[in-house]
Amino acid sequence: MSVDLAAAGRFLAGSARVLDRRRFQLSFEGGGTGPVLAALDAYRNADGGYGWGLEPDLRSATSQPGGALHALETLAEVGRDGAERALAVCDWLGRANLPGGGLPFALPVPDPAACAPFWASADPTRPSLQITAVVAATAHRVAAAVPAVGEHPWLTSATDHCLAAVERIDAGTHAMELAFAVQLLDAVAALRPEAVELVDRVRTLVPDDGLLHVAGGAPDELMRPLDFAPLPGGPARSLFAPEVVEAELDRLAAGQQDDGGWRVDFDSYSPAAALEWRGHRTVQALTLLRDNGRL
Repeated sequence: MSVDLAAAGRFLAGSARVLDRRRFQLSFEGGGTGPVLAALDAYRNADGGYGWGLEPDLRSATSQPGGALHALETLAEVGRDGAERALAVCDWLGRANLPGGGLPFALPVPDPAACAPFWASADPTRPSLQITAVVAATAHRVAAAVPAVGEHPWLTSATDHCLAAVERIDAGTHAMELAFAVQLLDAVAALRPEAVELVDRVRTLVPDDGLLHVAGGAPDELMRPLDFAPLPGGPARSLFAPEVVEAELDRLAAGQQDDGGWRVDFDSYSPAAALEWRGHRTVQALTLLRDNGRL
């Protein structure tokens, strides 16, 4: 299954935000890190956190865990040139942490216009394994190029919190929470031997085909094998037969639309978010295919 990189670039030029165009340029056109960081800075607040719709369905100007997630996602691609920003956002996450090491799904949203209700109405006093796990997993990816992130007290605390929380998950766990918890286990397996054991613990909760419906989401919104185990080489891939992963990569490659971009299977909550998610998804799809040897 072939992918048309040139068509993806044309789609991004006409339909994506500057940040995702710069990410594409960095990863697939030999661009530099400076323009990516400049684009990312548009979403940065003075406190070191990120808001302003960096999470497309969270349009609030306020710094939020969801904004930190997308900032770290970009900083993982930038590598060591983003060290200062990566450490600053870890400092902010440390201040946002609740007692016990977990992040709230969202902090208070004083400007909820065009924000998804699940962001605007989140309980800021309750730790969320879903957001803590995916933010921490992404931070561990940043740490591969910025070792000081791996040593940051926030990341240690968040990782400890998630590992303890995974001990308690069961068949009633929300699909996104389960998928992101597995991503965290995969990210820390080389550092925390208990993470490998916990992958075995959740094995019975993940269907063989890796398809779990997202409760409360769109009718056809699913967590899929690459949501649990996006990268090869880790223990999370052992949850799926090789042919399941290969079929999912085939499906992802085939998802390129006639306009060159990819679509998402979840609902957006503003016209801006609907467009921005497609640009984000297009860069994400290309990156996944590349990291799995398909580009």
